[in-house]
Amino acid sequence: MIDNNQLLRFTTAGSVDDGKSTLIGRLLYDSKAIFEDQLDAVAATSKRKGHDGVDLALFTDGLRDEREQGITIDVAYRYFTTPKRKFIIADTPGHIQYTRNMVTGASTANAALILIDARHGVIEQTKRHTFIASLLQIPHVIVCVNKMDLVDYSETVYTDIVSQFEEFSSKLDVKDVRFLPMSALDGDNVVNRSQNMKWFKGAALLHTLETIHIGSDLNKIDARFPVQTVLRPQREGFIDYRGYAGRLASGILRPGDEVTVLPSGFNSKIKTLDTEKGSLKEAYAPMSISITLENDIDVSRGDMIVKVNNQPKPLQEFDAMLCWLHNDAAKPRAKYTIVHTSNEQKAMLKNVVYKIDINSFSRIEDDTSLNMNEIARVTVKTTRPLMVDEYRENRVTGSFILIDEATHETVAAGMIV
Repeated sequence: MIDNNQLLRFTTAGSVDDGKSTLIGRLLYDSKAIFEDQLDAVAATSKRKGHDGVDLALFTDGLRDEREQGITIDVAYRYFTTPKRKFIIADTPGHIQYTRNMVTGASTANAALILIDARHGVIEQTKRHTFIASLLQIPHVIVCVNKMDLVDYSETVYTDIVSQFEEFSSKLDVKDVRFLPMSALDGDNVVNRSQNMKWFKGAALLHTLETIHIGSDLNKIDARFPVQTVLRPQREGFIDYRGYAGRLASGILRPGDEVTVLPSGFNSKIKTLDTEKGSLKEAYAPMSISITLENDIDVSRGDMIVKVNNQPKPLQEFDAMLCWLHNDAAKPRAKYTIVHTSNEQKAMLKNVVYKIDINSFSRIEDDTSLNMNEIARVTVKTTRPLMVDEYRENRVTGSFILIDEATHETVAAGMIV
């Protein structure tokens, strides 16, 4: 049974003009998730541009430059809900120079929608976007073969594209892949099943998104609780209350569990798990809670509460796959601020092990520069140990960002390997 409060985040990726924005516009339009004033504004813009009907792509291209150029530049987030589920969509650009935007939009996604133009089949950008989805360990990939109306709804064209995709994606770490033929412009297989492709026996896209099982996407085994702040209300009824508040990154915690506070290594037992609505008998990721312990030990922001017999690795030097996000290239051995869960400290890029050619997936081992949109395996050294897991095991405790100390701009996003 689907929890109708469950939130599914999904990202869209594809080449320019594959119809990403049109697809999202169709999803929003057909699921009645558009306000009248938005509809009026888009209808007016469509008319001004000489379109016969409403240009669905304009619902997501929120920036004026995007509307004028007819392309998506930045990540556009859209929220909509159906009786079965809530959704957050990250519409990301297709151009190679916006690889960083796709990484940003996809980093928290449960599913990735990869659009392929039925006329062109699998192209370089399809491979690039699938590689990034694989790198970011997005649990579910839905390959949308779009513009089927332009190939006469041919089953042969569709099955050929499925074969092309399966051939190259077999080399990547993509767990759950589904395929769907559609026409976003006409609405075939988006919200409603297509009458033009009766040979396709699967469900329409919205039904797939509403029913896809995401409960097991989170790591429920490794309990990781990064402490964000210490609660000391000092008011009547809570005079002696000392709670450690934050969001449970993974795993399950219960009162009575034996826990260790890292990095100090002090042990204690969980006394209570509290929320604004009262105490819980069990907490699971990604709930926001306050933990009280039976012993009065020193715990502060940046510490991590874990189970005694299941602990992350305290590492001061580690390798990571890094996507460089900033216009300025990475400076060798420069100091950065690393933000890992609620922990901030100084870090240095020790060296670039190799870069990835994201068109061919091959390694570039003789080039140690790192420029915007490039992805590389690097070695990071920090001033104090971080409590880390591998990204493939835990997307929260296995990821981090780097911040430039002078400008306070985020310059890179990393996944620990």
